[in-house]
Amino acid sequence: MSYEGITAASRGLRTCHVCGLLSKPGSVAAVHCPRCNARLHTRKYNSVEQCWALIIASYILYIPANLMPIMETGTLLGYRSDTIMSGVVLLWTRGSTGIAAVVFIASIVVPLFKLMALTYLLVSVQRRSKRLPIERARLYRLVEFVGRWSMLDIYVVTLLATLVRMQSMATIKAGPGAIAFGAVVIMTMLAAVRFDPRLIWDPFQECKPKET
Repeated sequence: MSYEGITAASRGLRTCHVCGLLSKPGSVAAVHCPRCNARLHTRKYNSVEQCWALIIASYILYIPANLMPIMETGTLLGYRSDTIMSGVVLLWTRGSTGIAAVVFIASIVVPLFKLMALTYLLVSVQRRSKRLPIERARLYRLVEFVGRWSMLDIYVVTLLATLVRMQSMATIKAGPGAIAFGAVVIMTMLAAVRFDPRLIWDPFQECKPKET
């Protein structure tokens, strides 16, 4: 199947990455959006490099996010710290299988899926691959859609801390793993924002626009 066709870039049109206005610069000097005055680029400036930096940092922080305690609980009976996985196991053994499954998917599967998916998209774009462009575009949209659900663990810890503090018999606070986990979620969301899906289609065009 051929995907060659007319694109906005091939016609000299540029989309403002701030307000979304599609416009055509009148001259080389006129490279600013006529509506919000933001600088116009044919493709997001340095999107691949910035996305790689965020993804590599996310891979590094993904390890302590899963190995370090995400929640620390203290009661009259003792002290307990839980990682994401130990919390999932605890919920499962206590009969809350549904909640355990949701936490496992949202806090372990989804972040790893996002990292692997963005890595695949970056590699395919840098290799100027023409393989399965529609599927890759859909994969990017899926990464964008599921990104917000990765914060479930942080929401749970915050909610539990608020509820427990209403009582005097127990204390609960976020562990160091929560900071690393939150950083992973935020950086993968930023990486998805910085990735330019239009780069997927550039290999099919005779005129290959650059990221400048």
